[in-house]
Amino acid sequence: MTDAPTPKPGILDIAPYVGGKSRIEGVATPMKLSSNENALGAGEKARAAYEASVANIHMYPDGRATKLRDAVAEHHGLEPGRLIFGNGSDEVFALLNQTYLTPGDNIVSGKYGFLAYRISALANQASVKLAPEPDFRLTPEAILAEVDDRTRIVYVSSPSNPTGSYNTAEEIRRLHEGLSPDVLLVIDEAYAEFVAEPDWETSFPLARDSRNIVVTRTFSKIHGLGGLRIGFGYAPLKVAEAVDRIRLPFNVSVPGIEAAVAALGDEAHQQASRELVETWRPRLIQAIRGFGFDVFPSAGNFVLVRFPDEAHNAAAANDYLNTKGIIVRPVGGYGLPDCLRITVGTEDQNRAVIDALSEFAAS
Repeated sequence: MTDAPTPKPGILDIAPYVGGKSRIEGVATPMKLSSNENALGAGEKARAAYEASVANIHMYPDGRATKLRDAVAEHHGLEPGRLIFGNGSDEVFALLNQTYLTPGDNIVSGKYGFLAYRISALANQASVKLAPEPDFRLTPEAILAEVDDRTRIVYVSSPSNPTGSYNTAEEIRRLHEGLSPDVLLVIDEAYAEFVAEPDWETSFPLARDSRNIVVTRTFSKIHGLGGLRIGFGYAPLKVAEAVDRIRLPFNVSVPGIEAAVAALGDEAHQQASRELVETWRPRLIQAIRGFGFDVFPSAGNFVLVRFPDEAHNAAAANDYLNTKGIIVRPVGGYGLPDCLRITVGTEDQNRAVIDALSEFAAS
């Protein structure tokens, strides 16, 4: 007996997730480029729908999110009954882990895979196996080499946060073919709308005819609704039905549903958001490389910068950017202490980053 309640084994060993910071002491309105948010914010249609929803916030939301379910299904050509909605795609990962993991099981992800996959797996007393990414890129072979008879879920993010790398359609198919049918393959496509590479494809069609693939998306990136926390997964019907048994009934809010439906139909805002990234992502990469720093190819709305010079390291660069009122994301928590992740911002923000890193390189 102890003198206070004790968490179950393993909970206190989990490193809590720490999001990108949003404040700099003494700076009233910093440039926040630490969380891969849409630099244009939410579109006018989503904001209007959010404001209109205020009249109904005294009422519980539809537990099935039927309005949003039907809109997502129509937009992507998916079957409504196979959709899982969550408080961000993070909750979808947590629900899948809770549904399928037991003590002694494991998940497999890339070495630099999104931390949310690991946290809820560990909370379910499963272990985490990380496949190496020697070139900041995950391969099917590296994942399959880590899979064993206790592997229940494999997580792949394509494009991947924080590296910006992606897997081709052929690689995803090869990975799926190499997995046992009783292993769930979860493909996180949070940044799908920013991909311009011709050999990338959404895995929705592959998932349609599979019994063990879940594809997740979020409204936090291209749609600019990070603060409303809306994500979804497209899953085999039996998976969706199993998850529904433990999903809390009102996990998606009334304003979130209304704003997400409106955002889904706002093609102009989505196009403007894509064009901003497609214009400035290569410019940022070229400029920062010109200062002598490594910048890795990215298919997302961010770039990963490595500072190999000991005198001009990532911590010093982060501190210098902060003095200019710019917040970026140190990624030591991902095992990348010499790197910073920088969101593609507005034109003014991007120019400010370039100017600040130019000064830092010359200092």
